[in-house]
Amino acid sequence: MPGEGANAAGEALLRRLRRLLARAGAVKATDRNQLLAMLDDLETTRRGLLRECGEIEGQMKQATARTTAIGAYLRNSQVGRGKPQH
Repeated sequence: MPGEGANAAGEALLRRLRRLLARAGAVKATDRNQLLAMLDDLETTRRGLLRECGEIEGQMKQATARTTAIGAYLRNSQVGRGKPQH
């Protein structure tokens, strides 16, 4: 199933974000190199999560379109057989 790979990628990104947040509590404010590295890691993770959100949004739109099409097909098939529409 195509969504399983995306789900695994999203979960990995969320785990990475949790690790970064935990690491942020241990970094000293004076350690500039570690802070810069963490900012870079956070930005990379943020972009990955945004990409995953976009993919999920696309899948939701596709599912909505399919649901609408199925409903229209059902209504049309009922009209053809003389069944009442709701």
